[in-house]
Amino acid sequence: MLQQTQVTTVVPYYERFVGRFPDVRSLAAAPVDEVLHLWSGLGYYARARNLHRAAVRIRDDYGGEFPVEFSRLATLPGIGRSTAGAILALAFGARFPILDGNVRRVLARYFGVAGNS
Repeated sequence: MLQQTQVTTVVPYYERFVGRFPDVRSLAAAPVDEVLHLWSGLGYYARARNLHRAAVRIRDDYGGEFPVEFSRLATLPGIGRSTAGAILALAFGARFPILDGNVRRVLARYFGVAGNS
């Protein structure tokens, strides 16, 4: 929800969303139209669709439990390298780097590293 949206805007949406979908199974079981309705007003509806699709995959492929392997997390809809690292570090306490494009660019320039991989 916080991608491209300020925290003060997101908080009431987040509280309603988590109130209705307290876990991944309840989100996966919901019709996508209900998910989009609760998301209404935040914009970037692809985020809501990806969140729902990821919840369905987690329910169907992982028994409703988030995978704890980076390679599996990064295959879920809407979850890239940075988000997968954040989930592992913040939700599971794993020592995993969270390196988004901006941080990578600054470090590459500072250390004189070429490339964007």
